[in-house]
Amino acid sequence: MPESRTSESRMSGSGGPQGSGPLLEVSGVTKTFGHGRRRLTALDGVDIQLGRGETLGLVGESGCGKSTLARVLLGLERPDAGTVRFDGTDPFALRGKELLAWRRRVQMVFQDPFASLNARMSAADLIGEPWRTHRDVVPDAKAREKRVRELLALVGLRDSDAHRYPNEFSGGQRQRIGIARALALDPDLIVCDEPVSALDLSVQAQVLNVLSELRERLGVAYVFISHDLSVVRYIADRVTVMYLGKVIEHGATEDVFERPQHPYTSALMSAAPVLDASRVSGDREIQLKGEIPSPFDIPSGCRFRTRCPRAEERCATQAPPAAVRDAPGAAPHTALCHFPLAAA
Repeated sequence: MPESRTSESRMSGSGGPQGSGPLLEVSGVTKTFGHGRRRLTALDGVDIQLGRGETLGLVGESGCGKSTLARVLLGLERPDAGTVRFDGTDPFALRGKELLAWRRRVQMVFQDPFASLNARMSAADLIGEPWRTHRDVVPDAKAREKRVRELLALVGLRDSDAHRYPNEFSGGQRQRIGIARALALDPDLIVCDEPVSALDLSVQAQVLNVLSELRERLGVAYVFISHDLSVVRYIADRVTVMYLGKVIEHGATEDVFERPQHPYTSALMSAAPVLDASRVSGDREIQLKGEIPSPFDIPSGCRFRTRCPRAEERCATQAPPAAVRDAPGAAPHTALCHFPLAAA
């Protein structure tokens, strides 16, 4: 995995408009599934914000709500409570042509590049498929052929690849086609759901570099979902850590990785493989105990208390406050914890 860049070098490449407000604002979003007493809380008062040309990393164990949040951002799931604002507009209030126009601005790169591509369609047809719905983007056949070649070149593929089929490409090449297809409508935001987890390490690095270069060149923003902390550390400007449907820590990438405040975040860092032993902080290492509780029966007070080695009596009765630490030159670093590690 390439060495992570600093926050300053990341932000210097943000190509989106500056000073025009956040691209995405999510406030108090809650989403439940089921009926009666058997209700699963997938999202519980989630707040996130994303700037133009910025990359936000979403991390957490399976079942924490990352994919449900992605579906809300894509307009595929309507939240039960809370608000979503995209460039100041509520996408769930849109209808007809306005909704169709909004969908052009938010696209997706899927986890499995083979499963997400129709094996019966050539690369050119796959990349140009969004234009069948959004006909005004590239109106005529000649312009579409030219645009396909431009998109192939943009993701590091050749003109001759246009007429090949998914089974003729490697995994990394297929993911590049998926990225090109996501770029076909010139979106402002791309939601990447584990986009490199199915790839070999060397291919992961190539795809991540493509995503980073496209952000630098086009100013596109990413919500990047991953279990791999090294991947998130490399590509994200800020990190949001989720646990049982709630955001429990958020801050600038390097600050969260170097100085985690929440015991759960520290436990995730401890579990991640580290090649450089000098970067391991023994006094911060936390081992989790037990299994993640059922989202049908979330613990009272602090939802992490049943696995936390620092839990005390009040953790069972009181919801933890937001502990905020201002990092010099970075966004505020927030954690929901009665006993944040920074105060230890």
